[in-house]
Amino acid sequence: MSPESGTLCGSEVLDEVLDNPVWAALTGPHRGFAEFGPAGLAARYTLDTSPFSALADPQDPRAWADLAALAGPGQEVWVTGLLTPPPGWQTLVTVPGVQLDGRAVRAEEAPEAVVLGLGDVPEMLELVALTKPGPLLDRTVELGTYLGIRYEGRLVAMAGERMRPAGWSEISAVCTHPDHRGRGLAGRLIRAVAAAVRERGELPFLHAAAANTGPVRLYESMGFALRRSPLFLGLRTPGA
Repeated sequence: MSPESGTLCGSEVLDEVLDNPVWAALTGPHRGFAEFGPAGLAARYTLDTSPFSALADPQDPRAWADLAALAGPGQEVWVTGLLTPPPGWQTLVTVPGVQLDGRAVRAEEAPEAVVLGLGDVPEMLELVALTKPGPLLDRTVELGTYLGIRYEGRLVAMAGERMRPAGWSEISAVCTHPDHRGRGLAGRLIRAVAAAVRERGELPFLHAAAANTGPVRLYESMGFALRRSPLFLGLRTPGA
């Protein structure tokens, strides 16, 4: 499988890319959204699409130095994985997470869902601010398919795609307005986004905070299976 292709190959290769999904996405299908460090050993999403950065090899001090050069001194960056920052890096936030493999999830279109685009971003940001499923920025919607459900014209539920390591796509931004929970909207949207992922010949996966036990139980009931338990780290780069 070419790292640029985004197509399926052997299962061993597919599983491997999920060990470092941000790097795999930024050097593969999402290269057009990537900014690289001067040494090419670190990368980040453009600041209006996603807050995540990545290292080619988290065990390589040169990659950490390259990320520091890319971000600048004293700047906040977010990384994910089983990482130990080198001396000089400040850990601001540590969020234990789960990474769930969705290859067994049933994909199914949702006729009531609408495709969301840049014109819907103000409503999407409002819903995210209320429900807090994770970061959504001005151009996050460009990373993949985002679907929503409206009630009386108002956006009340949505789900979409974020990281796209080759062969996979991360389902993200799953949220429902509190007044409309209990109707199965999130599950229908997850299956519908999974259908869009599978149409490209890819497989769905997702991340969640381990403490969000309710959503994690929902995902597992749909067929998502725990693959690993990464950390989400908010770090400050060395320097003033």
